[in-house]
Amino acid sequence: MKNYFLHQSKTFKYLKVMRLKFQKIISKIAMPEYTMFSIFAIITGAVVGLAAVLFHKAIDVFTWLFFEFGTEAFFFLGAGAVIVIPAIGMIIQSLMIHFFPKTAKRRGVSEVIKSVAIRGGYIPFRTTLFHFFAPAICLGSGGTLGPEGPAAQLGGGMASKMGQLLGLSDSRRRMFTAAGAGAAISAVFNTPLGGIFFALEIILLNDFQSVTFSALILASVTASAISRIFLGNSPAFQFETTSVGPYEQYYLFIILGIIAGLISLAFIRYSSAVEHLIKRKMLAKIPRWRAMAIVGIIVGVAGFFYSDIFGIGYSAINKVLASSITWQIAVILLVLKFILVPLILYSGGFGGVFAPSLFMGACFGYIYALGLNYFWGLNVDTTTYVLVSMGAVLGGINSIPIAAILIIFEMTKDYTFILPLMLAVVISTTMVQIFLKGSIHIKHLEEEGFHIISGRESSILQSIQVKDAIREDVMLIPQNTPLFKLVGQLVESPHNTIFITDTENKIVGTISENELRPIITEYDTLREMIVASDIASPEVITVNEEDDLDYVLKLFGSTNLDELPVITEEPEYAVIGSVWRQDVISAYNKESLKYNITDGLASELKALRHTTVSKIADGYSIIEKNAPQHFIGKTLTQLKIRNHYHLEVLMIKQKRELLSESTSDNIIMPDPKYKIQQEDKLVLFGADEKIEEIKNW
Repeated sequence: MKNYFLHQSKTFKYLKVMRLKFQKIISKIAMPEYTMFSIFAIITGAVVGLAAVLFHKAIDVFTWLFFEFGTEAFFFLGAGAVIVIPAIGMIIQSLMIHFFPKTAKRRGVSEVIKSVAIRGGYIPFRTTLFHFFAPAICLGSGGTLGPEGPAAQLGGGMASKMGQLLGLSDSRRRMFTAAGAGAAISAVFNTPLGGIFFALEIILLNDFQSVTFSALILASVTASAISRIFLGNSPAFQFETTSVGPYEQYYLFIILGIIAGLISLAFIRYSSAVEHLIKRKMLAKIPRWRAMAIVGIIVGVAGFFYSDIFGIGYSAINKVLASSITWQIAVILLVLKFILVPLILYSGGFGGVFAPSLFMGACFGYIYALGLNYFWGLNVDTTTYVLVSMGAVLGGINSIPIAAILIIFEMTKDYTFILPLMLAVVISTTMVQIFLKGSIHIKHLEEEGFHIISGRESSILQSIQVKDAIREDVMLIPQNTPLFKLVGQLVESPHNTIFITDTENKIVGTISENELRPIITEYDTLREMIVASDIASPEVITVNEEDDLDYVLKLFGSTNLDELPVITEEPEYAVIGSVWRQDVISAYNKESLKYNITDGLASELKALRHTTVSKIADGYSIIEKNAPQHFIGKTLTQLKIRNHYHLEVLMIKQKRELLSESTSDNIIMPDPKYKIQQEDKLVLFGADEKIEEIKNW
């Protein structure tokens, strides 16, 4: 065993040396930064596109293995062989979960969101590899899920690995990881615009930046082109023509959007109930492999009678578009898909919900259109209502209005029904947002203890105050300073922002490069005529020492300033320093390491016992301590554990309720607003000497 680890260590060091040499070669290439950036984006798109094509082919291979080779192996069961095939696929996945539990846990789109928001876009390659095979096995064995969630994780993982090889900074790797996820969606669905807005709406949570947008466009278009070369350029959904009908019938699409929103809400609520039932009840009583086998048998029985329920389901959607099934079959398929998808996902199966959303939307739109024609004699075009409903349910369940519209448009290549599609999608998505008070992805992350806003974990900075990041130097000049002196001081100063003061030394204006740039063109004429107060912006934004850095970061996001003055309320709002944008971002990056430690050592942290110290690095340890009595009822913000004890709260273990069937503690991520309760246990990280000081709490 010792020799094995020695060999692994040597291999790791060799690969690191080779990577550094490669990065050194890249750094010597004389090329403008934007050109290099564009080349990286195109290469990312090409690599992700090839990976998505390979993933698509892997699903086909596993489908052949399970349904061709598998049915021959179980020939003695006759037609009933298809019943056991999904169960076999689920058992194989359960074994993968058993042998690789940590890697299996890092699944789906939420994992990409967390990697971009917290880990600087870092995704371990073993995670990418695992989530290439597990979903392919699930879908190939008849699991009624979709390929898009795993594809996004695959694309983000490949882009992350490339970023590591090229030695990109955290901010650039974060950008390219998001671009890789969007490019994968672009390749899987053959929808470049849909992939771009998928990354913006889901992965980056609408954190729009022009540089990021450029990377998304280049990567998505390249990935889509690669996909078309290898998988063909024909639309995924086949139909002849669509007819929207007269404008006075648009109210029918409004009703469709409302019902689609209700279906989306019902699916989300049902999914949450199934997750609770399986994880809290079922898996507490029986092994995971048995639970997954049971779900596999249920899927197999459903597929035995209705084979269209197996797999991704695009062929079934085309049958609906062609009106080649009855309304009774459409109802059954809708109900089966609605019931089975959460059962597979939360029992342990791997896959996404985009394709199931399209499937359910198609069935509902078909039933809705047939109902209008039969009961009200309207003679509406069923194809149009099917397509519009697909977009409405896709947007509602996944909280992606723009991406849903573009995905349906690009997958059908038909513009005629775009107006009713937009109408229904916006109504459906708005209904879900109103009832959930946010995106479904945000809700899932909040349940895990993460509070991500605009692509960043907001709670990370809520525990750090301005006084922890303040700089004592701040550039203050009198408001009557002439322009030539003003420019001279700015050129010689490291500051990009100047604050002007009145005779009482109070800040009354702000001057940044935005205010100076228009003046510089007429500098020779105006240098003796203009003083600082003439060009200063009268809007002054200040912060105080007690403000948290999350609030400060939001202020920076709403202004073009790179620094803000820090004032005291007494005496008379005196300026005591400044806080810089780059310092806040640096603090965020350092704090995110705490979340990475917690995430990477989750099992070890859960296994810690009271007063047991776990060594993490030279001079640093983790300890679990019962919360002292004087902590009870106070929030983490009020306690200021970082300031008083110089320790980080990694997690809080909360005792389960008396009647709970689970014997393990409930794990809570350290939200600054969380109030400490009786019998709470704090998992603390810090220097050994600080750990020693609190052992006798």
